[in-house]
Amino acid sequence: MAEFSLDRSDIAGVVLAGGRSQRMGRDKAAVMLGTQSLLRHVLGRLGPQVSSVAVNADAASENVPVVPDHTAGKAGPMAGIHAAMTYAAGLPKISHVVTVSVDCPFFPTDLVARLAAALERPSQIAIAASEGRSHPVFGLWPVTLATNLEAWIATDEKRRVRDFLLRHDVTEVAFPLHPTRASLLDPFFNINTPDDLVEAERWLEALRT
Repeated sequence: MAEFSLDRSDIAGVVLAGGRSQRMGRDKAAVMLGTQSLLRHVLGRLGPQVSSVAVNADAASENVPVVPDHTAGKAGPMAGIHAAMTYAAGLPKISHVVTVSVDCPFFPTDLVARLAAALERPSQIAIAASEGRSHPVFGLWPVTLATNLEAWIATDEKRRVRDFLLRHDVTEVAFPLHPTRASLLDPFFNINTPDDLVEAERWLEALRT
């Protein structure tokens, strides 16, 4: 049997930006980090890694396709991942979709390549990890799981990402900390609060050469 492999042309990318942003107090996608919005930072990192990009949100300021949730009422990240799967399944020649979070502007530039390299079977899911913690919203998902995920969302009250993953074949890929002029940065550092944004500004400055 031929070894399973994926390349960039098989994979679409979707930025998950449909959360409530309660701790930030405003739409995180539009929050400015340096001279760019968080959404623009994330699109800039994701775009070169995939065949196409879209944003899971009700609306977006950037000129990219918008993919709203199919489940009403802000049903959490799995609703966004389901919307991403469903959207990608309708694209030609796409077998997988990678999801990333809009509040993580420093995620690895080799995220998709490393997740794809870890897959051994078409039905397998790959998720990212760092410092011993998994980051399941940074995942590479087969689009054939869309129907299964839709049924799970409709019947599972808690809708936890990890609960869904326990039902499937998953591999985890550990990413190292990134060296900066200041110290080591967790590439999955996420911005939930105004204080986090201040810290992110420091990391952005430390990453500049």
